[in-house]
Amino acid sequence: MRYVLFVCTHNAGRSQMAQAFFERYAPEDLRAESAGSAPAESVWPDVVEAMREVGIDLSSRKPQKIDLEMQLHADWAITMHCEDTCPYVPGVVEDWDVEDPAGKPLEVVRRIRDDIEARVKRLLAEHADDIRSDRTAHSRRLERLLPQLVAEFSETRTPEQIRACTDAVLGRFDDAAVRSFVEPLALRQTRDCLRAETCEALAV
Repeated sequence: MRYVLFVCTHNAGRSQMAQAFFERYAPEDLRAESAGSAPAESVWPDVVEAMREVGIDLSSRKPQKIDLEMQLHADWAITMHCEDTCPYVPGVVEDWDVEDPAGKPLEVVRRIRDDIEARVKRLLAEHADDIRSDRTAHSRRLERLLPQLVAEFSETRTPEQIRACTDAVLGRFDDAAVRSFVEPLALRQTRDCLRAETCEALAV
């Protein structure tokens, strides 16, 4: 399972529409979440109306504030003019230049809705396989873990062995539902493997 995170400021318009369209068109192995840096109380009424016109009900959706677990959970992130409040995401971050529907008349919201729908369709048509196979988050976790492991095991293991073992252990967590514990768990398991006479991750 891979996750795409849509982020805008209030999570009351653009990111909600993007998540809903992604849920409509994406295959089952790709999931979406959305959040905002300063969430509103509710989804904008004209956004609810515009989405209702295309058969999607957002009336029960509640804007939510982006948190660390969401950021770590995302394999791919789409931001929408969040500027200095853009999230940290271990994987790919892409920015969409999409107009904010807040306070806009319904005819403008409809145009924004259609723009977002087209962008979501294009994302899935052009990048579904990239989202599935992207290893950016994996590679960044690997590079963060390696210095302390090399310092700890340099007298008993070669750098190549340490890297290969860490890479293999991290691979166990690539589909983890909760990502905030990946690095500490991977660090512990890698240390156990490297301390053992035979590393179970690689049989080295």
